[in-house]
Amino acid sequence: MKNGDPNVKISKLDVKDDDLNVKVGKPEAKDGDLNVKIGKLEAKDGDLNVKVGKPEAKDGDLNVKVGKLEAKDGDLNVKVGKPEAKDGDLNVKIGKLDVKDGDLNVKVGKLEAKNGDLNVKIGKLRSRMENYSRKRIQSDMIQNSKLGLDYNTVSYAKGVAKKIADDVQLFVENYTTVAVERTLCRLLGIDNVDENEVPLPNVVVDALKEKGVLSEGVMFFIGNAIAETGLTPQQIAEQLATGKLDITTLPIHSKAEINKALEPHINAAINRIKARRARRENYLNTIGEGSKPYIYVIVATGNIYEDVVQAEAAARQGADIIAVIRTTGQSLLDYVPYGATTEGFGGTFATQENFRIMRTALDKVGEEVGRYIRLCNYCSGLCMPEIAAMGALEGLDVMLNDALYGILFRDINMQRTLVDQYFSRVINGFAGVIINTGEDNYLTTADAFDEAHTVLASDLVNEQLALLAGLPEEQMGLGHAFEMNPDLENGFLYELAQAQMTREIFPKAPLKYMPPTKFMTGNVFKGQIQDALFNQISIWTGQGIQLLGMITEAIHTPFMSDRYLAIENAKYIFSNMKSIGDEMEFKQDGIIRKRAQQVLAEAVELLEKLDKEGLFIALEKGIFANVKRPKNGGKGLSGVAEKGANYINPFIELMKNRC
Repeated sequence: MKNGDPNVKISKLDVKDDDLNVKVGKPEAKDGDLNVKIGKLEAKDGDLNVKVGKPEAKDGDLNVKVGKLEAKDGDLNVKVGKPEAKDGDLNVKIGKLDVKDGDLNVKVGKLEAKNGDLNVKIGKLRSRMENYSRKRIQSDMIQNSKLGLDYNTVSYAKGVAKKIADDVQLFVENYTTVAVERTLCRLLGIDNVDENEVPLPNVVVDALKEKGVLSEGVMFFIGNAIAETGLTPQQIAEQLATGKLDITTLPIHSKAEINKALEPHINAAINRIKARRARRENYLNTIGEGSKPYIYVIVATGNIYEDVVQAEAAARQGADIIAVIRTTGQSLLDYVPYGATTEGFGGTFATQENFRIMRTALDKVGEEVGRYIRLCNYCSGLCMPEIAAMGALEGLDVMLNDALYGILFRDINMQRTLVDQYFSRVINGFAGVIINTGEDNYLTTADAFDEAHTVLASDLVNEQLALLAGLPEEQMGLGHAFEMNPDLENGFLYELAQAQMTREIFPKAPLKYMPPTKFMTGNVFKGQIQDALFNQISIWTGQGIQLLGMITEAIHTPFMSDRYLAIENAKYIFSNMKSIGDEMEFKQDGIIRKRAQQVLAEAVELLEKLDKEGLFIALEKGIFANVKRPKNGGKGLSGVAEKGANYINPFIELMKNRC
């Protein structure tokens, strides 16, 4: 650029000769008069007095603080984040500038300048003057929120949620449950049922519980039995089931001998899960997958073989994720049924054999359509970690796995649930499984507008509990839903605000966005429009997993034709509006921005209450979701035990460290 020429950009700072071009706020200038506002700056001819924090300057001497800015006679040193400049070298940050003298015109968006030759970019700043020295600066706080969210508030909220999660973890690490111990049996290779069709993992764990030694853990007794008898874990379980062996009365071997006896069986489980994960990654690297948002649909016939037919049809129609809904009430069973099943009510039993059947079918149809099809099931309820292990062993990709859902909506004891969720998430993290959380369920009973902050607060707590289990953010399908009353004026704007807010607060998470259900009436024409609005918000805000709404919601389990129409609706909108999120901004102080900021503020207030009380007491008082649950009540409490002196579970560290 030349002397007297304007050229200004926001992001980088280049300075040449005495040429000034700044891009920051609102520019105006008159001869000999400099008036600068960053916070509050004022200056008059030859004398600059700047206040941002509390800076002062006298004739020829400039001292500026924005964060930390200092300068002395003819020497300007400015720090925004951490920029520095010396002798004639200028580093400047954003505020509001009104400048006069030397003909300076500055704008944020477009910058123009005359007389002087200054080119400033805020974000990354470069300055060059007489010696053409350059310095690059980055501010820690340069994060662009379309909603004007205060990222200090977001960080604070996550910090409070972490305190809540850390407090829970102190309890979790000292306890085990019958579900955790059955999970360890399955990882060691114990499967099948006894003559009464009781699963062998239940047989082993119940035997320990009846003898009052559950606290020592199944791995101690199985490892000791291997060292003593030379049998495999499966053989030990079979002999225990027939009364031929009592593993609690065997001579006790040394810790080293027990660990050595367990090692090959532990390695076999780890390697099997690794192989399943590698198989998925190979498919993704060869045939690929659908683009996000993943199109997610359900099958729920009750018959696994009929589920396969419907799942294959959905994959050919364009689905990316198939969820096999569990039969009604399975979350309250304290065992996992065995084998392939053909009778379920409102869904199909989650069993390891059913997982294997569906995984095989989806791999086949995925090769046919040239797109990897993900399989989803449910590891919630009383068998949370057990089903997670079965899914990891059989190559599932997505699991419903919420930390609070069972407590609030199934009255499962909170101690039991919080211990179980930890191990289940350790397994899912290691297996590369995306977890879906269940915050959408809050809105099936509570008002989606009034209680939106409870969804966000739960997402924040779920995130921190998952991080403690070693689950990466990229595997967190944190939940929220499009469930506002369609008669609410500007309801679409509020839904859009909350979806964008969730995306900005959890930028790495795939996010699971749930469709309208509460206000679906059976009017299929209106329902199609409701689902279309839901799909628009998903593509607009960059959701990761889109459970498609069905026009026959509230009438019957979807037909294949219903699923086809839902997929057609989503594909049309996802393609036609693909880049809308990149093109649209939200009005400052408008409805959308204000709504997001309100929900965040209310979520912080709720988190502070949870932190003050502790999660256990808060759940007892009904502070969360207005549902009261006793710490020493609910289903499954008898299956919780404090860990004893001999307790071992090497899978946790192996899986968290990705061995």
